[in-house]
Order: sequence, then C-alpha cells, then structure tokens
Amino acid sequence: MQRKFRLTRSEDFKRVRRSGKSYAHPLVVLIVQTHDQPRARTRVGVAAGRTVGTAVYRNRAKRLLREAMRTLIPNIASGLDLILIARPGLVSATLEETRRALFNLLQRAQIFIPTHES
Repeated sequence: MQRKFRLTRSEDFKRVRRSGKSYAHPLVVLIVQTHDQPRARTRVGVAAGRTVGTAVYRNRAKRLLREAMRTLIPNIASGLDLILIARPGLVSATLEETRRALFNLLQRAQIFIPTHES
C-alpha cells in the first residue's frame, strides 16, 4: 500500500476509533469514518496489539493487512478513513484468506465499489 493512502497521525487514529463504525471478522476488525474534507482520498491505518503476539508476529500481521488492502484500495469509496486492527488468528492466515476477510468487511460496510470490466 502506498504511503499516500496511509493513516499515520495519532489524532486521526483516535478520532476514527472514537466516532467510527466498526465491523468485526475473526481475523480483523474494520473501523470506518468519513473524512471532514470532501473528495479526499481514502486513508487506511493498520494496527496490531500485543494480543496478536510478539513484535515479529505483529509486524507480519500488519504487512499482511497492507498487502491485502493494496489490491482493494482502488475499489473503495473515496473520502473515508479506515483502521484495520489485526486479531490473533491473522498470524496463521494466508494472504488470500486475509484478502477474503477484508473483502467481506468492506462489503458489509457498503464501501466496496465493484469495477465492471468489459
């Protein structure tokens, strides 16, 4: 995932956690909030707490979430801030399982816009 799509500031994480809508899956939790600025790009923040495991496992979980999200970003509605929180099961998941979990969450949140290729 490119840096321009990342949510990095602590204040932004706190704002989204406080007032966003959350959707849960056994592998990951998605929290969604709309931007203050109209027509802004979607930004994604990734987090993994100590329940995921040691630093090695937390970093792997975050890399896995970023890579799975990279292919899905073009199909997400613009003007949103998203936070992805890793759960302990994510450490043993494959990239395809992670991508399916994110796809499921994005559809439940009704922010995934499918592209029609002809």
